[in-house]
Amino acid sequence: MLDTAHPSTLATSSGTVSEALDRLRRSSEYVVMPFLALLVSAALFSAFLLALGKSPAEFFSLVWRGGFGTGFSWQNTLVRSAPLVFTALCVAIPARLGLVVIGGEGALVLGGFAAATIAIPLVGAVPAPALLTVMALASVLAGGLWIAIVGALRHYRGVNETISSLLLFYIAVSILNFFVEGALRDPSDPNKPSTMPIGKDNMIGAMPGTDVHWGLAAGIALCLALYVLMNRTTFGFAARIAGGNLRAAKAQGLPVGRLMVVSCAIAGACAGLAGFFEVAAIHGKANASLIAGYGFTGILVSFLARHNPLVIVPVAIFLGGLAASGGLVQRRMDLPDATVLVLQGLIFVVLLVSETFYGRLPFFRGKGAA
Repeated sequence: MLDTAHPSTLATSSGTVSEALDRLRRSSEYVVMPFLALLVSAALFSAFLLALGKSPAEFFSLVWRGGFGTGFSWQNTLVRSAPLVFTALCVAIPARLGLVVIGGEGALVLGGFAAATIAIPLVGAVPAPALLTVMALASVLAGGLWIAIVGALRHYRGVNETISSLLLFYIAVSILNFFVEGALRDPSDPNKPSTMPIGKDNMIGAMPGTDVHWGLAAGIALCLALYVLMNRTTFGFAARIAGGNLRAAKAQGLPVGRLMVVSCAIAGACAGLAGFFEVAAIHGKANASLIAGYGFTGILVSFLARHNPLVIVPVAIFLGGLAASGGLVQRRMDLPDATVLVLQGLIFVVLLVSETFYGRLPFFRGKGAA
């Protein structure tokens, strides 16, 4: 006997499928738009290269080879990606509350400086694991408190967080320069002002079989933890409510001020950890090398990832590869090493422009959407 479904059941099933397709089409916008922004940036940058008499095909070929083409390139890329993960989190977490914090570079510098400073009296007095633990805690505390100031100024005094975080970056750099060129300068290094080295025995080693330090693994674990915090806890839910409508959040009795300060403190702690790994795994001491622009590139990483901690990791690897290829581009194409920075800046500008198209393109709008 032939079994036929009731017409109303078929209609309901068809409606469910249609609604699911509409939701998929709307959510795909957050993947397609950044990808289109990258394509537009590549096209504009190609025009820039052609105006200089250079080959865009050769440039992008060298970028691929220098960032991802060999095992050595991959390791160089991953080393550069580690601090980008931490500094991108410094932007992404406050962004959930609608805050645009761009001072992650200052928290990185201060975190690295705090780690190197607290290590000076402890080197040789405590074992390496204990020393590294104390250094990491000092970095987290310094970076967290530094960016927490931004959240406090925003809530209690109405100071714009973008301006205050940028100004705090310059203050952090001045603090670093004041001490490494003065009271904490290592007299055995006359060429470059630096703090006393922590010693090779106290440095963080590389992951087995690679030259990539453990900072990358720590960054990935931190991204997973913060994704859970911001998407699966009441704290994250309250933060999203405050970011969606601040007045509604206050009307519902949510502690908006505490949310701002705590979120900024978490963000600063992430950037402070980047400074710790730069000192404990790369430089072995604090000096001007900490000011490498990772905090500002992290802004681009976070915006490309739509402030999603899980997407930050692949985007950081992509931009880390772009930075790693700068030397090869300079040697082969006779272009400045900063050429890749021009491309990064162009990507950021196009990405900001693309923000105005979200929800406006007919293809990504559901049926019946106004």
